[in-house]
Amino acid sequence: MTGDPIRRALDDVWYCVGESRSVRPGGMRSVSLGEEAVVVGREESGALFALRDRCPHRGMALSAGRIVDGNLVCPFHGWQFRPDGACAAIPALARRDDANFASVRLARFAVAEKSGLIWVHTSANPAHASPEAAPPIPEVEFDYCGQLVEILEVEASFDLVALSFVDPAHVAYVHDSWWWRPSKTMKEKVKHFAPSPFGFTMTSHTAKTASLAYRLLGSIPEVEIEFRLPGVRLERITAGEKRLANYTFAAPLANGRTALINAMYWNIPALNLLKPVARPLMRQFLGQDRDVLQIAQRGLDRKPAMVLMGESDVQSQWYFSLKREFLRAREAAAPFVNPLEPRELRWRS
Repeated sequence: MTGDPIRRALDDVWYCVGESRSVRPGGMRSVSLGEEAVVVGREESGALFALRDRCPHRGMALSAGRIVDGNLVCPFHGWQFRPDGACAAIPALARRDDANFASVRLARFAVAEKSGLIWVHTSANPAHASPEAAPPIPEVEFDYCGQLVEILEVEASFDLVALSFVDPAHVAYVHDSWWWRPSKTMKEKVKHFAPSPFGFTMTSHTAKTASLAYRLLGSIPEVEIEFRLPGVRLERITAGEKRLANYTFAAPLANGRTALINAMYWNIPALNLLKPVARPLMRQFLGQDRDVLQIAQRGLDRKPAMVLMGESDVQSQWYFSLKREFLRAREAAAPFVNPLEPRELRWRS
């Protein structure tokens, strides 16, 4: 949309790139982090690695090759690289060739595995991936017995997708499904917010009974919703001993596209029986967001400006305030200081 850093996805942060099961031992796959191509692989020991997906010889995608004896083998000329990025062999070199490939290395990215998902840090500088320097990777805070993950590609900017996570007014118009929110009555909502690390939290409140998903828990639950940079929405639902987590992430892809990732977890064995039904409903719900975001993006491409108005848009304004502070802290090599204050918000939805 613009070259302004505030309108781009943040660097030096963690992004979700897929499910753990998508990379088997001895296997690898290519993922995109914005315009950066990364190959994520798993050693036979189970350890993950993430390297720039480009052979420095002639630019071949290493993800198109294979792993042999623990090394990535380029399918073009057979150059080999260890999981730490160091060049291990160049088969075409003659014995009398004095070329020294010890200095040939691939950029290496920090990679982590949490709650059945793979996360890659965008910086090749390990110091930037430290817990103090970047928003933490989300984890499920209870022992879950079921998990459901859906990933869609959206032809829209990272900001537009991330803003949909903190946009309460769109729900009644975009997610108008019989199984989700059949009521046509607009009601004023009152919610309390407090700053939290790298974001803000809608403090715990009693959920409404209109949602079929909530009624499946057997009682009216307590709900807490946290948003944190770079684009992470964490909905935690508690009904007695029953727990459900609905986590949503945005991750930048190439050519201005964005991955929309939804991961649900629960500790209720009976819900496992509903997974065949829940998956198409989740896909429908995410598809509604995808479709409207893609249309909105075309409008922003023509005129890249947003008019944010009223308390329903305050969370969107907070999002940009958090990004500005993150960029300021990075530029000054200083700690991130959350600029937000506790506040009550009201809106109709």
